[in-house]
Amino acid sequence: MDYSVIIGSIGVSLLLLAFFLNLFKLLKQDSKTYILMNIFGAAMSCYASFLIDYIPFVILEGTWSVVALAGLFFVLRKKTK
Repeated sequence: MDYSVIIGSIGVSLLLLAFFLNLFKLLKQDSKTYILMNIFGAAMSCYASFLIDYIPFVILEGTWSVVALAGLFFVLRKKTK
């Protein structure tokens, strides 16, 4: 199996697992675990898309990672107040 396929599969699996756990109320949207799964899943998917030179998904997944990272900072800041 190709390296990009492995990385992309792990990334997408993390994103789908986070979505599933949130959908069935097993993980809250503002939990660190949910947000970290989104950051790493999207980052891995972004990297895999970069490896196969598919720019639309590099942009999509890169944006997803950045937004999730911003969400993490928001949650951490909210919890310290």
